Amino acid sequence: MTSATVAGATETIPVIDIGPFRAGSAEGKRAVAAKVKEAAETIGFLYITGHGIDPKVIEGAFAASKAFFALPAEEKLAVKVNGSHRGYIPIANSTYSAELKPNHNETFLAGLDLGPEDADVKAGTPLHGPNQWPEKRPEFKAAITAYHDALHGLGRDMLRIFATALDLEEDFFAAHFGKPMPFVRLIHYPPQPPTRADNEFGIAPHTDYGFVTILAQDDVGGLQVKRRGGGWIDAPYIPGTFVVNIADMLMQWTNDRWVSTPHRVINTTGRERYSIPFFFDPTYHTVVECIPSCHSPENPAKYEPITWGGYLKRRFDNTYAYRKEGKA
Repeated sequence: MTSATVAGATETIPVIDIGPFRAGSAEGKRAVAAKVKEAAETIGFLYITGHGIDPKVIEGAFAASKAFFALPAEEKLAVKVNGSHRGYIPIANSTYSAELKPNHNETFLAGLDLGPEDADVKAGTPLHGPNQWPEKRPEFKAAITAYHDALHGLGRDMLRIFATALDLEEDFFAAHFGKPMPFVRLIHYPPQPPTRADNEFGIAPHTDYGFVTILAQDDVGGLQVKRRGGGWIDAPYIPGTFVVNIADMLMQWTNDRWVSTPHRVINTTGRERYSIPFFFDPTYHTVVECIPSCHSPENPAKYEPITWGGYLKRRFDNTYAYRKEGKA
């Protein structure tokens, strides 16, 4: 295992080859799971290689993202985000607290493409519905759908790795992801001035809400991860890798054994920055309660069981301006 390092930092973000786990040998699975467990318990972030995703799929998604954000404003706003959390979100449309300026980025979101005959759509289940795609841009839809599908497969690989790392049966999480809630989020970060305000960020310090995030980023830089002892570690671009981080719901699911770590983006490079996080989260109706290997009489469960979907909706409602405007 190798590590990305920053001068003066006492923590590093490990780079872990998950290929041996995907290859299927018992020894390879144990070795990968042990490294992932250490990262999840200490810093909550890791880079992965050996993921099997075709570089052309990743390149296609970035090309499509750049082309979309270069469109005229009226064309992007034609697919403005809807109540199912799919579509375009303009700059300054999300914030984490009243003390912070809105995030200096624009976003496009796509999830499972659910039509009117889908049972959850019929039932009015929040955050379920069809994707929105810009008209006359079939190449955009094709590239982002291909990326979504590829990352969905990688997400399922991570479910198996995480379960093994938690001393569970390899398919433990699969039952909770029968109809998952994956979202691809295309993000464009315009440059910020070097004299930016202290409360102004490309994306402000935050933790992710759900289970796991798998991030592809360009070579511009700006992503930083908070050290547990204070200060920030750069998480630079490493060719051929994804950045993976534990999110809040998985931290709660593991009784705080695994850590969801704050991170932020500051883009004062003078260049446009693009990234594509993939959020892989469980079925809306999943009840999240402390998993068996993470509690004992000496370490009882810290949290009451909670329904994943209701929790996520509350977090979205508190973060995104469009949801405060009566559109959700």
